Amino acid sequence: MGQKGNETIGIILLNLGGPDSLQAVRPFLYNLFSDRNIIRLGPSFMQRPLAYLISTFRSKKTEKMYSFIGGKSPIADITAAQAEALENSLNSEFRIQNPELSFKVYVAMRYWHPFTEEVVSDICKNGIKRIVALSLYPHYSVTTTGSSILKLKKVLQEYSLETSYISQWFDHPLYIEALVDLIKEGMKLFTPTFTLPPRGGEMGEGDVHVLFSAHSLPQEFIEQGDPYVDHITGTISEITKLLPVSWHLSYQSKTGPVKWLKPSTEEKLKELASGGVKNILVVPISFVSDHIETLYEIDVLYKSMAQELGVSLKRVKSLNIHPVFIKALADMVIQNVKKEGWFS
Repeated sequence: MGQKGNETIGIILLNLGGPDSLQAVRPFLYNLFSDRNIIRLGPSFMQRPLAYLISTFRSKKTEKMYSFIGGKSPIADITAAQAEALENSLNSEFRIQNPELSFKVYVAMRYWHPFTEEVVSDICKNGIKRIVALSLYPHYSVTTTGSSILKLKKVLQEYSLETSYISQWFDHPLYIEALVDLIKEGMKLFTPTFTLPPRGGEMGEGDVHVLFSAHSLPQEFIEQGDPYVDHITGTISEITKLLPVSWHLSYQSKTGPVKWLKPSTEEKLKELASGGVKNILVVPISFVSDHIETLYEIDVLYKSMAQELGVSLKRVKSLNIHPVFIKALADMVIQNVKKEGWFS
C-alpha cells in the first residue's frame, strides 16, 4: 500500500528494562520472575506466589549490586539515547528521498517503566497509525523477544495499529561491523599497537583471548527448539570471519534452581586460567547496552575473580549509541518499511 500525504511512522524499541531506583528493585524482580516465558517456577498457578517470595528474598542482595553502579539501572537512559539517535538518523537520511514520511521512536520496557501499555497509549494519542516493533535483543529467544512481542500483541488488541515486527538480526552486517570495531578497540587496552595477524597466521603466546559472554537461559528452552544458542554462535561466526582471534563462549547471569546453559562464565574463566591464558577480553555478546550484567557482573565480579586467578581481564565497550550500531537499526527499520510498502 503506497503512502499518501504526510505520515509519521512509530518505531517501538523493545527491551528488558531495569529498576530506576533502589526502591524499584523488588517490584522489578517480581515482574521479571512472574513472567513464565523467562523462567518457569513450578506449576503455573504457583508462578506469582513464588515470584513474590524470590523477589523478596533476593531484593536486598540485588539492591547492593545496584548500589555499586549508581543506585539504579542505566538501561532506560541508554535506550532513550539509542531511540533519540535512531530517530535523528531516520529523519535526517531517509526523509531526503521521502519528505512526506517521518519517524517517531519510542521505548517500551518489559518489566519496568516505560511499560508497553503506557507507550502504546501515547502512540495512539499522537495519531500514529503504523508502527514497527524492533526488538533490541539481536538473538531471538522466546524468553526475551518472544515475551516482549507477546506482551505487545496483547496490548495491541485494544487498538487499531498496523504493526510490523523485527524480531531477530544476529547476523546483520552493520551490527557485526560495530562489534568488530569494539573488539579491535578492546584489544588496544592490552596493546596500543594491536594489529590483526596475517590471514591464516597463528596467534602468538601471550595474545589476547576473546571471551564471548552471553546471557544464560534455562536449558529446557533450547531443548524445546529455541534458536538462541544458534543465533549467538551465528554472530560469533560472522565476527570471526573478519577477526582471526582466539575465542571462547560462556554464559552469565543464571538464577534459580533449574538447569542453565553451560559453561558459565565463572567456569570458563577458571578453565582458561588453568590453561595458562593470561589476557582475556570479555565481549558481552547478547547485550546492546550497559546494565548490571556488564557494569557489575563483568566489571566488578568477574574482574575480581580474574585478578585472583592471575588473569588480566578487560571488557569491550557496550554498543550503546555506537554510530555503526545506530546505522544498523536504521537500516533494519528502512528495509522493513520498504517491505511493508508504507511509502510510495
